[in-house]
Amino acid sequence: MSLSTDPAENLAALIRCQSVTPAEGGALSALETMLKPLGFSVERPVFSEDGTPDIENLYARLSGNGPHLMFAGHTDVVPPGDETSWTHPPFSAAIHNGEMYGRGAVDMKGGIACFVAAVARHVEKKGSLKGSVSLLITGDEEGPSINGTSKLLEWAASKGERWDAAVVGEPTNPERLGDMIKIGRRGSISGLLTVNGVQGHAAYPHLADSPVRGLLTLADALLSPVLDAGTKDFQPTNLEITSIDVGNPSTNVIPAKATLAFNIRFNDTWTAETLQAEIHNRLDRASSRSKYRPGRKEPVAFDLVWRDRPSHVFLTHDEKLISALSASVHAVTGQTPALSTSGGTSDARFIKDYCPVVEFGLVGKTMHMVDERVSLVDLETLADIYSRFLEDWFG
Repeated sequence: MSLSTDPAENLAALIRCQSVTPAEGGALSALETMLKPLGFSVERPVFSEDGTPDIENLYARLSGNGPHLMFAGHTDVVPPGDETSWTHPPFSAAIHNGEMYGRGAVDMKGGIACFVAAVARHVEKKGSLKGSVSLLITGDEEGPSINGTSKLLEWAASKGERWDAAVVGEPTNPERLGDMIKIGRRGSISGLLTVNGVQGHAAYPHLADSPVRGLLTLADALLSPVLDAGTKDFQPTNLEITSIDVGNPSTNVIPAKATLAFNIRFNDTWTAETLQAEIHNRLDRASSRSKYRPGRKEPVAFDLVWRDRPSHVFLTHDEKLISALSASVHAVTGQTPALSTSGGTSDARFIKDYCPVVEFGLVGKTMHMVDERVSLVDLETLADIYSRFLEDWFG
């Protein structure tokens, strides 16, 4: 029986599974088929929560005497969009000019395919590892991330699982394989600000109270001054206004309500709690300003709701993990990868509460795009890097 040593074959099998979140689409079954011949035990727990879809996940373990390494990732993918815009069908795994096309090719079925190939090569070559390897794979990373990695970690830990380190196979490289290892992530919080006014005629503003003027006052306070100048390991905290909505089709009516949505990506200057307190303080102080509301003495009437769960900032300091992966990247590619905390959030934000975690995968230039694709050379190179890392970390 095949030992799944070819990352391209592994990836093709996964791409052909239409696992658009939250559907399993056969992807976890395909992965289980690859893992069981290698000696992995495989479990596929399903988690539920009111108001969210049930999600099937996979936990596989190859047990040995020694430290325990986790590889984490997801088989769910974003929708392909207009399939007629693709050069090749998004679930065909077609190969053209040395590249494999398909939704999830780089984000992140490709990383999973390469790690499975690396373990298979190690088993084929040496028979066993000097420790244990587990794969913690969710079908809920591209969705609300409620019934996925966080619950899978809790479930595994409740069964006695403990990990010494973890690698997440997200596409971390901006330009070419070997550019970057992620050793931490900024935190993220989102809020919805609603300003309540008094509806009226635009020609008689004294009889109304424009919520738009109040919203501009508060928006100014959100954006200025800047929250910080950055730290040694992280870029400056950034607040981005993502939407302003009034819902008013009439040009001669002052509306009754206006809303503003924002997202903050924050560094280790802040915790989610201290940052939320700073935003509340800014809004409270700004609510009485009259720059955009001349003659108004009453403060702006507003409500602030924090949306979803905050993602907390973290930085990994495990020298063995970082140096072993960096050395493996350099040995295979000749490049010394930058150690970065840039980009968005990932499921590493959950894993960091259980063990040290870093992220390294493919080049992310085409993720979520039409014609998502990966170089076959990069697949082979990443499998080689993971193979070298397994030997270095366990060795």
